[in-house]
Amino acid sequence: MVTQKYARMEYERRFVVDPGSSWQRCVKPWSKLLSDRYLDCGRLRVRRMEDSDTDLVTFKVTKKFGADSMFAQPIVSVGLSPAEYEALMTLPGLSLIKRRYYDESDGRVFSIDVFQDKMAGLILCETEAESLESLLAARFPEFARWEVTEDRLFTGGSLCRAEWPQVEAAITEYRNYGRRISAIAGNQAPRGR
Repeated sequence: MVTQKYARMEYERRFVVDPGSSWQRCVKPWSKLLSDRYLDCGRLRVRRMEDSDTDLVTFKVTKKFGADSMFAQPIVSVGLSPAEYEALMTLPGLSLIKRRYYDESDGRVFSIDVFQDKMAGLILCETEAESLESLLAARFPEFARWEVTEDRLFTGGSLCRAEWPQVEAAITEYRNYGRRISAIAGNQAPRGR
């Protein structure tokens, strides 16, 4: 893989959370509301972040570069002023909104993303690590049931383009078979960013 100038490697895993689990009892008492816009012009995500405990609002733009592995991807982020954010929001793109909660378990921080609007009903749990070895050794909480790290449908760039019935059907396949049969059969989701 070619290293991108200014980028860092992001080592990340992602699981679907069982909505019937007691994940709410494990999270910290604060959260962040994340409003993302995936721009049509490339692999850019513009994000507005609002802290529930301080009401502080911040903005950033992020680019995830393509990679051979969904576990390790080069990424670069830059903070934005409100004016820069507003200017970028005029560009065509698709939105995705989620509330991010946090849990600490086994010495790691886990993000629990509860999606809103057209993806209401989807809950994902993610964690990052400093290396691939550390990432693969991560033990996820019990409420994180089905790993979807390598399923592009469950990336933000794909979820903003998907419809809920498609995502719901994929979750049902994971629940019933432990994997997504339609993806194996060649019906891969659109490539995420």
